[in-house]
Amino acid sequence: MSAAVRHTDVAAYALGLLEEPDRRAFEGHLPACPACRHELADLRGLAAVLKELPSFTG
Repeated sequence: MSAAVRHTDVAAYALGLLEEPDRRAFEGHLPACPACRHELADLRGLAAVLKELPSFTG
């Protein structure tokens, strides 16, 4: 995972959508990146709300 990609993975991480290797890489990136930690804190509330919505079945 490149540094540019890591910053775009915040939402996917918050929603639990990253594959295991990408999840581990992103978690390794978080301690050194205040911007990602801040964005993740903002998105965690949204992720909780989205989990409460009924699934769209088309």
